[in-house]
Amino acid sequence: MDGIFALGSNGSGQLGIHHKDDVSVPKQVEFVGEAPESDIVHIAAGGNHTVLLTEAGKAYWAGDPSSGACGIVDNTDKEVEISKFHELIISTPKSAGFIRHVACTWDSTVLVLEDENSGVTLVYTCGIADVGASSTNSESSTAKLPTLVEDFPPPEIKVKSISAGFRHVVVVLDNGDVYGWGNGRKGQLGELNDTADSKGVIHQPKKISGVPFKVAQAVCCQYTTCLIGEPGDGRILVLGADKWGLKSSAPAEIPNWNTISASWGGIYVLQRNGTLVAWGRDDHGQLPPPGLPELESIAAGSEHIVALTKDGDVLSWGWGEHGNCGPQTEKFGDVKGRWNVLASLKNLPEGPKITAIGAGCATSWINIATDGLFL
Repeated sequence: MDGIFALGSNGSGQLGIHHKDDVSVPKQVEFVGEAPESDIVHIAAGGNHTVLLTEAGKAYWAGDPSSGACGIVDNTDKEVEISKFHELIISTPKSAGFIRHVACTWDSTVLVLEDENSGVTLVYTCGIADVGASSTNSESSTAKLPTLVEDFPPPEIKVKSISAGFRHVVVVLDNGDVYGWGNGRKGQLGELNDTADSKGVIHQPKKISGVPFKVAQAVCCQYTTCLIGEPGDGRILVLGADKWGLKSSAPAEIPNWNTISASWGGIYVLQRNGTLVAWGRDDHGQLPPPGLPELESIAAGSEHIVALTKDGDVLSWGWGEHGNCGPQTEKFGDVKGRWNVLASLKNLPEGPKITAIGAGCATSWINIATDGLFL
């Protein structure tokens, strides 16, 4: 049993399991043509599309490509199977650059590629234009072709990471600066001044000023952004809406942090000792249940969490109305005050390892590899 497995919302075929029905147990995804030769290392999910990123720097999409978020797709081909994963194409002929980062808003995708000098500097956007970088696209509803973000990042600076919320994108650079674009009307991109249009949308990358520390990573909720300093410092700054106490309940710092993730309404920080600190929305049990075992990694979806324990169990809790938290749920699809086990190394033959987990808009993802190789 090896490969990438998915469960949850699937009305647009975004799970890539060759049909469009929701599922509550992990199903192995399918690819058009050959499966990736290298391991899946990151899963990014929009509202109705998913992008998988491999260690070798290739990306694959499944779901609804109509917004343009899935790169170049031949819409004249009536045989296009959107419920399987296709290689994501940025340009024709294909771009030679390796893809190193990917993030998805509801209906767009942002990808960062290596340049000719192996620097991670080429930022492409595809999908809805209000999270694109070109003001020339502001008149239209979509940018059908992937668009290179011009004059970004600044010279000699590389992209360290990217994150996306419902309709905004935040990019952390290797010098500790952070930039953003998209919907900033709630303050999630800092002070807008005269950089936004009448709807509060920023069409060009804008530096978020006034951050009193070097940013190590950023995560995005629906209308909020959380910035965190390097481990050992761990200072936290939350920008945007304070709904669910995202700003007012935030700790000043978490110095011993290891991983940070965010749902639409919550922020989750995994510490180096395997314990989880979280704050925000909890009406469906999104915050950590009591008695969690020591965790290895976490991934926050729209309103649920997927976590890998040190012992090799994949847990999930929160809002699981589409089966994304497994088949055992309470009223409204909640997994509240407890967790479900989606997969476990105890149930696998000797040899496989769980190498990556992911969570999207009511979707959950588990990558299982044998001897470190994707098969």
